[in-house]
Amino acid sequence: MTQLYRDLPSVDKVISAPEGQALVTKFGHSAVVAQLRLILNHARQAIANQQPFPRYLNDHTILYKKLQHDLNRLSQVQMRSVHNLTGTVLHTNLGRALWPESAQQAAMQAMKNNVALEYDMHNATRGHRDIFVSDLLAQLCDCEAACVVNNNAAAVLLILSTFARGKEVVISRGELVEIGGSFRIPDIMQQAGCELREVGTTNRTHLSDYQNHITENTALLMKVHPSNYQITGFTESVAEHTLAQLAREHNIPLVSDLGSGALVDLSQFGLPYEPTPKAMLHAGVDLVCFSGDKLLGGPQAGIIVGKKVMIDKLQCHPLKRVLRCDKVILSALEGTLRDYLLPEKIAENNPTLRHLTQDVASLKQSAVRLAQKLQEKLHQDYCIEIAPSHAQIGSGSQPTFQLLSYAVTVAPLTGHNADLMQLVRSLKQLSQPIIGRIEQQKLWLDLRSVADIDALLSGVDEL
Repeated sequence: MTQLYRDLPSVDKVISAPEGQALVTKFGHSAVVAQLRLILNHARQAIANQQPFPRYLNDHTILYKKLQHDLNRLSQVQMRSVHNLTGTVLHTNLGRALWPESAQQAAMQAMKNNVALEYDMHNATRGHRDIFVSDLLAQLCDCEAACVVNNNAAAVLLILSTFARGKEVVISRGELVEIGGSFRIPDIMQQAGCELREVGTTNRTHLSDYQNHITENTALLMKVHPSNYQITGFTESVAEHTLAQLAREHNIPLVSDLGSGALVDLSQFGLPYEPTPKAMLHAGVDLVCFSGDKLLGGPQAGIIVGKKVMIDKLQCHPLKRVLRCDKVILSALEGTLRDYLLPEKIAENNPTLRHLTQDVASLKQSAVRLAQKLQEKLHQDYCIEIAPSHAQIGSGSQPTFQLLSYAVTVAPLTGHNADLMQLVRSLKQLSQPIIGRIEQQKLWLDLRSVADIDALLSGVDEL
């Protein structure tokens, strides 16, 4: 064993060789030395555990290749792009909405250049960073003004902190939702320093429930759209236009948290109707907040639209600076919103809406191509079939609605679950991992959520 330790090359010897000097020139002396020491420490541990001597230390050619490989990995981003074949179009764990081309180009320009983020080009004075998206949202939502923060939970927090700190907010018990990651509306209210006043019951809330709980300390009436759950059966809730009338009678603002926030009527695409910010404002709601990276199909953002006098107060609140978006997100959001100025083209230009409205026949054609490619690679070890599937929108949007789709199902002929999980691991080890879902002891690769079928097929070639 002592001899094995002596056989380990020294750092200086490896570095001084021509191959080592080439690596130093490319990566720098410090990085090469640090990575080489890791390799040598791994070899010492192998010797101590009486494991086989690492092969790369018996062949200097392999050692330098490994060293270069490890150094290359240092510069590789670990948050890797993946192929989403889960059937969930807006998959929170996989980054939700894909950005439209317009958003990508706008973001790239903002990254490469200085931009007039807070600079008024006409007066050569300081401007406001939300001005461009505010003007667009005013046009698209028919509102007076808008405010943008980094996500919708932040939007709710900013609204409550601005208008209800130290006061009461009246909300239906059936709308006290958990918005994901164990974050709950009551927790956000507590963080904002306001007092929650629950009214009604889980399944039924009446106008009188709100009316009976309004006091001198009531700051807001609040509605939360149940975008990520559904209560059916013996239910009742108060419509926004009815609640808005009550709010006006008591001179109390009405706020609506839409969550997903579709900018257009989705029923025109054969999808269930989702209330739009514009419809809520027309119903008499004073402020409406919603997400940028869900049904809107853009970057992560929390968008607040409504009355200018209230938006101005949000913009002046100290918390707004903490929650504000940077130039890249604002540029991408502007690019996304500008696509909505061409309503007949939005389902074509916006990847989220394009995926949700794909023709089932085209999905079946893609499934055939994928099945053929997998058959070539997996040979006779797996049963590969094309099957109808049910996809979903995801990210809490219309959770009970299922989209017709097609999937390629893969099951090991041995019937062993271990063989199925080995395939799943192999797909995840590709340069662009392929992520599916396990159902009925099969791997389902759903084509509804695929971003690029040609790139997917090229990726399968690595198997």
